[in-house]
Amino acid sequence: MATTVRPLYDRVLLRRLDAADEVRGGIIIPDSAKEKPLEAEVVATGPGKRLDDGTNASMTVAVGDTVLVGKYGGTEIQLDGDDYLIVREDEVLGIIG
Repeated sequence: MATTVRPLYDRVLLRRLDAADEVRGGIIIPDSAKEKPLEAEVVATGPGKRLDDGTNASMTVAVGDTVLVGKYGGTEIQLDGDDYLIVREDEVLGIIG
């Protein structure tokens, strides 16, 4: 049975996109030396930040968007053997595309 996560409020569930395995000179970079990729795919979003009047603000990002995130932001989790990242929407630096 697959585990599902439904983010709350203004949180976004992301899957980091794979970093390149080689540099221009053809040198293969081991996993332990790779930097965390800055690009991620939006897997799920919460309903939005709750406003003072009780309504939710709409989310700017949507499922399927490719976004830029900081290297060390958010909380890393593992579900069914896959790594994910949960961030607040305001930690997303931009939408690519």
